[in-house]
Order: sequence, then C-alpha cells, then structure tokens
Amino acid sequence: MPVTVVRFNLVAPGASPAELGARYRAALEMAAYADEHGVTTVQTEEHHGVENNWLPSPFVFAGAVLGATRRLAVTVSAVIGPLHDPLRLAEDIAVLDLLSGGRLLTVAGIGYRPEEYARAGVDWKRRGRLQDELLETVLKAWTGEEFEYRGRTVRVTPRPGSDPHPLLLVGGSSKAAARRAARLGLPFFPSAHLPELETYYKERLVEYGTQGWTMMPGAETPLLHLAEDPDRAWAEYGGHFLHEARTYASWQSGEIHSAVRSGATTVEELRAEGVYRILTPEECVTQGLDHLVLHPLAGGMPLEEGWRSLRLLTERVLPALET
Repeated sequence: MPVTVVRFNLVAPGASPAELGARYRAALEMAAYADEHGVTTVQTEEHHGVENNWLPSPFVFAGAVLGATRRLAVTVSAVIGPLHDPLRLAEDIAVLDLLSGGRLLTVAGIGYRPEEYARAGVDWKRRGRLQDELLETVLKAWTGEEFEYRGRTVRVTPRPGSDPHPLLLVGGSSKAAARRAARLGLPFFPSAHLPELETYYKERLVEYGTQGWTMMPGAETPLLHLAEDPDRAWAEYGGHFLHEARTYASWQSGEIHSAVRSGATTVEELRAEGVYRILTPEECVTQGLDHLVLHPLAGGMPLEEGWRSLRLLTERVLPALET
C-alpha cells in the first residue's frame, strides 16, 4: 500500500480575502475527510510575500489540520529555518506535538529565495550558520533543561511529548545539508531523488558516530489530480498546474534540486513532462507509485474540482489498492 499524501499550499492568484477564507476552510474539511477515509499524511509548506497568496504560516495551518483530524500525520515540508526564532519555533512545535500526540513531522530547510531573507531582514550569506544554530537550539530546548543561548541562560517549557523529541528532519539538496543532519544525528530529507547524496549522508553518519535515516522522494513522485476525463481536466484546469510550475521554475537555479522541477512553458509541455499528472482512478492504481501525492487545490483549482479529485482517491483508488 503506497503512502498517501494530500498536499496544500493554498495558492490562489488574485483571490479576495473572502475567497481565501473559503479555500482555507475547504482545505480543513478536505483534511478531515481524508483522515476519515484512510489517507496517511497532509503536507504543507512555507513561502513568504508571494503574489499568488502562497501559505506563509505552515504551523498555524498544521495546528488547524491536527485539530480537525485524529489519525493522519501532518508534514511541514519545509520550514525555512533561518527565518524563525529558534526558541519560539521549539515552543510552537512542542505545543503541536502535545496537542496531536506526536503526529507532526517537521522538515527544516534553508530555502532558496534570497528575497524571503531580505524581507525578513536576515542575512542570506549566514543561512548555513543560522540553520546550525536553530537546529542545535531546538534540540536543547526540547530537553526542558536550562542551556546557554546567545550569552544568556534560557529554558523552554513545556517539554514535547514525543521521545526523545518531535520528529525533525533536515531537508536540502546539498552536501552541507547532509553533513548537518549527520552531525546532529537527525534524519535527512533530500529535496529530490538523489541517491548519491543519501550515500554521502550515510558516510558522514559513520564519520560522526551518529545514527540516522533517510526519507527520500522516489525517482518518480508526481503531483496528482484525479479525473474521470483527463483530457477535459487538462483543457479546463491545466492552467492552474502551469501557474504553480512556472512559479517554482522562477525560483530555482542550477544549484537547486527539487522533486517539483518543471521546464514547461505551456500546458501541453507540462502534460507531456509528467511532473504533474491528471489520471483516471484506474490509471492511478496501475502507476505503481510508492507515494501518491494528491494536490487537489493546485494553483487556485476550483474547490468543487478539488473535492472531485479527493473523492476519486478515497472511493476508487484506495479501495482498489487494498485488494
């Protein structure tokens, strides 16, 4: 049975506050429905100051999803570590860990948009050092003991419920990220299918004498939408996927490796590329994917179409995969 993920970034170009409110509430209703019908994970993420209303507050949204569900995990993938106050981040994750019974998984990355750092007044060139400080600080904070932080003695309460601490992975596509994860004994989350980087991480675990594991996207991890008639869906809704693909492409450089990497400039090119796929339920069952990542509200997708996609997953795909 593959891992099933419903992804939300709440992108909605040109949406009014009322429309955004309806979209946010629909996402929570979708999460609750997914939880009731056997979906394993809701995934969300963080970007700031984006014209298309990309979600900037992943832990607020994660908290709402965790409150609306009882079983599924919520993955923040990824939090842009250096943009956060380490002590406050430790507190927020600890509270969510307690509220959810350990269902929150956080991937800490450093991001790839210098403009987000400039907006926050954070030095882009110091992002590696700031990420080291953040990870070291939250790990100390979650012990509940006093420790030295920026020249003063501090303590963070409450302690989280998960032992030894909430699930925290180091994300990235660089050797520096792999070294950071290995040095701290944290799991590593490559941002794309990078087997050579996984090997490098394992070598560093041996070097540092630490233990860890890798959660790596498969060689194929497409973003899915389900429809009875994919031709119709591409014709009517392909522009929503293209908007998101072009937004991602505008952020990425040659040094950035992402599981969502598209060079398409038209809907036709995007469909041929396969990063985004609109499938019938039957086609989805036969894809043989390890992860089914449904993106029901991609790029401002109409709510009713998002609901149709989610219901096809739960009513037609998941039962077939269980047989």
